[in-house]
Amino acid sequence: MGLRKKQRAESIKEQKKNQYFAILRNSPVSPRKMRLVADLIRGKEVLKALDILKFNSKEASGRMEELLKSAIANWEIKNEGEKPEKHNLYVKEVRVDYAGMLKRYRPAPQGRAHRIRKRSNHVTLYIDSKAN
Repeated sequence: MGLRKKQRAESIKEQKKNQYFAILRNSPVSPRKMRLVADLIRGKEVLKALDILKFNSKEASGRMEELLKSAIANWEIKNEGEKPEKHNLYVKEVRVDYAGMLKRYRPAPQGRAHRIRKRSNHVTLYIDSKAN
């Protein structure tokens, strides 16, 4: 590894120490449906976002709720004994990226077949505290 590449990698590693995030990989929900849920909580306070996800009827909101709880737990691990309510945590960023696609075939009339594409996604959720 070259010197500049190594320095850049170490600076990225230092930046990640100050960020609190959780990653959900290969979620079997299409990215378009997951982005609808992600837009609901982006920029909201953590406790309010949890309430929104808990009472939302979409299937993707259950997966996003578990991811948000995981990000909060990661924050609590790094800030031992602190409560998230006191630090005004909010959802800083939510990224929904395309993952792989399972391709299946369904029988159709007259000997034909229709392709079914089962899409999946990766979700990365960052939380941060608002400065008072």
